[in-house]
Amino acid sequence: MTRSIRLLIAAALPVVALALTPGAASAQSYTGDWPATVTHSKGSNGTYCLSLTDNGSNGWPHSGQATTVLDGTTLYGTFQVIGSLITVTIQSYGSYEDAGLVFVAQASNGTIGKGAYDDVYDGEGIDSGALAFGAKNSCSE
Repeated sequence: MTRSIRLLIAAALPVVALALTPGAASAQSYTGDWPATVTHSKGSNGTYCLSLTDNGSNGWPHSGQATTVLDGTTLYGTFQVIGSLITVTIQSYGSYEDAGLVFVAQASNGTIGKGAYDDVYDGEGIDSGALAFGAKNSCSE
């Protein structure tokens, strides 16, 4: 009887351990639509809806494609989570050849917090502001 209980416990422990382990892909996925609110900037205040696809395609386990719609135009870019920071870079349009919107914020366990925004043209930041991300999939467009 004691041997049967020991065998049962030995067989059950790996199953319990697996059941208690959080699923890395689902618990930490950044895939979704994220409201990113910029404040304290000269001309970029407002909320952007950043759509992220977390598929590891940009060199880090949590990285991939990013898009946003600005003035009716879909803009494309990429994102990466490195350590506890997420960097989202969106190629912008305009009269400059190298233009982009850069969003950098704290990120952990599939959530994104506060950070900074920078509007870059020809390698120079021309506008910046404070940044706060809202809850995933709560964009209101």
